[in-house]
Amino acid sequence: MSRRLSLDALATLPGFIGRPSYDRAQLRPGILHIGVGNFHRSHQALYLDDLFNRGRDHDWALLGAGVRASDAAMRQDLADQDWLTTVVEMEPGAHRARVIGSMTGFLPVCEDTSAIVAALRDPAIRIVSLTVTEGGYCIDPATGRFNPAHPEIVYDAAHLDAPKGVFGALVAALKARRDEGLAPFTIMSCDNIPHNGNVTRDAVAGLAALIDPALAIYVRDKVSFPNSMVDRITPATNDAQRTLLKERFGIEDKRPVFCEPFRQWVLEDNFPSGRPALEEVGVTFTPHVAAFELMKLRILNGGHAAIAYPAGLLGIHFVHDAMADPLVRGFLDKLETEEIIPHVPPVPGVDLRDYYKLIAHRFSNPDIGDTIPRLAQDGSNRQPKFILPSTRDRLQAGADVTGLALVSALWCRYCAGSTDAGEAFPLDDPNAARLTPAALAARSDPAAFLDLRDIFGDIADSSAFRLRFESALNSLWRDGTRTTLQRYLNGTLS
Repeated sequence: MSRRLSLDALATLPGFIGRPSYDRAQLRPGILHIGVGNFHRSHQALYLDDLFNRGRDHDWALLGAGVRASDAAMRQDLADQDWLTTVVEMEPGAHRARVIGSMTGFLPVCEDTSAIVAALRDPAIRIVSLTVTEGGYCIDPATGRFNPAHPEIVYDAAHLDAPKGVFGALVAALKARRDEGLAPFTIMSCDNIPHNGNVTRDAVAGLAALIDPALAIYVRDKVSFPNSMVDRITPATNDAQRTLLKERFGIEDKRPVFCEPFRQWVLEDNFPSGRPALEEVGVTFTPHVAAFELMKLRILNGGHAAIAYPAGLLGIHFVHDAMADPLVRGFLDKLETEEIIPHVPPVPGVDLRDYYKLIAHRFSNPDIGDTIPRLAQDGSNRQPKFILPSTRDRLQAGADVTGLALVSALWCRYCAGSTDAGEAFPLDDPNAARLTPAALAARSDPAAFLDLRDIFGDIADSSAFRLRFESALNSLWRDGTRTTLQRYLNGTLS
């Protein structure tokens, strides 16, 4: 028999299911989190639940917030179950469920962000954390720099009394706290972006500069933006998993989260207004976040981007099935060991080749059910962050880029919108309307895709890269993905 998740239902759950040991009525919000998705609830919210279970820092609970239409549905579903979430860790032979309760509420999702701005004027909120996706930071993908001409930024600069975007809300709230003589809150990005704290500072200060130069100076001088590295594979939840939760654990949860057992969080200790004692529950505080971050972005995220497109072109749906394919796995192994890892700087206490072995093991977990379409989405934002930096490093070193150019060619071929077998699929990318025509034109003129300069930047000017890209793309169209991967592995893709 199953029960709908709620506070009242907690006492009736089987004893092997974890649940809060603390009194949730004693929690007080100290962190406002924008972007309450699966990853946040499997990661930051779970770390805080661990801490609260130790009897610590109950004044650092989470208050959820969102700015998208989909956030309203999330809010309603979580409200219906008293803001509780079931997190299920999946690995072969071991499925572990626990209910977490570190969120105390979720602000109404309105047309503007007035509710967020009002909440952020409360001095009890000392940290704002963000998971708004890689594409949510209003940056130029080719340069990684803040784009003041982004439509969201332009609107909020002109309507700071009722901003609609995340950064408009942050600037409006910081201005109000400054004017009221209150200390600013710390802004902590938890998104997979190189130097995410610095990028967030540039976005907040950049918008502030469009409104009032003095406000921009205040943001840069007084507001803290710690860099962080976060890691846990957390796919979208499907109906089969909801059924599993109901039948195996007796829980009916509208928004359960299924994830791998591994998790990691590395943070700069830069919180002038205080922070929860997260080091007690496994968070690493270090001044070397950049080294951990670069390792993860290049090896893990770059690895995801590398296997997504060949697997997609071959009609493979699950990541673990892609890793079981000898050509896809061989491609990833060769690419990582020969072209990516050699250009990743040393990380304190970490052997990079052992780290890659761990990554490959995690990718191969059949129980997590991670999908190739998830890895393949939003390539126009992910390629410049996860693949092209490795390409640029090798080009600057005068090294060969056969494998990395093949990754870009595979992405181009994927953007054409059909598998090798001719099956059409939708391209899940905010720039799909221009990517697909460019990819189709590149079948006869490969330069047509490289002319997307906001993505490729100066890499498109490299004759060595263009030659490798053209050769790989021609092979993909002429002979297909399997033959092209085999040529790469044989060293005959030229």
